[in-house]
Amino acid sequence: MTKNIGILVGSLRKASYTKKVAEVLANMFPEDYNVSFIEIGDLDLYNQDFDDEGNVPESWKTFRHTMESIDAVLFATPEYNRSVPSVLKNAIDVGSRPYGASVWDTKPAAVVSVSPGAISGFGANHHLRQSLVFLNMPTLQQPEAYIGNVLNLLEEDGSITNQGTLDFFQMIIDSFVELIKKNS
Repeated sequence: MTKNIGILVGSLRKASYTKKVAEVLANMFPEDYNVSFIEIGDLDLYNQDFDDEGNVPESWKTFRHTMESIDAVLFATPEYNRSVPSVLKNAIDVGSRPYGASVWDTKPAAVVSVSPGAISGFGANHHLRQSLVFLNMPTLQQPEAYIGNVLNLLEEDGSITNQGTLDFFQMIIDSFVELIKKNS
């Protein structure tokens, strides 16, 4: 049975390192997995009044509808100020409401943090995990996916050729696939 995997990237930059890593990971899923990148940069900022007053922005409706068809989520995030980027937190908030109608509930998740620095987005990775616990998303625990010094990994065309890194990425995806199977 085909599984639909949504990838949310917390960086909006055109030349995002995080998106380049996510693209490499996306190509490592088994053939019977349908992988798609979910756009979050156009989501209106979350304001509970819109839900309470029945005045939900079209971007929220589209996002929530899209996420309902997703079976599992790969979150790829850079680290901004030792936490997740606001665009990613906004997507989490939009999807978690209205209360009782969260699009996240029970969907398996994996978190990959990406950084040009040596700390590897550790803060963002763990802040995001805190939200996922509250959202009731079974989250991949091992292997932990902190991708540091990303500029040393990416080729000019955005590919990764280091076999050790590719093997590690495949281990992440294989473990995520097992988590998805356990939670199906």
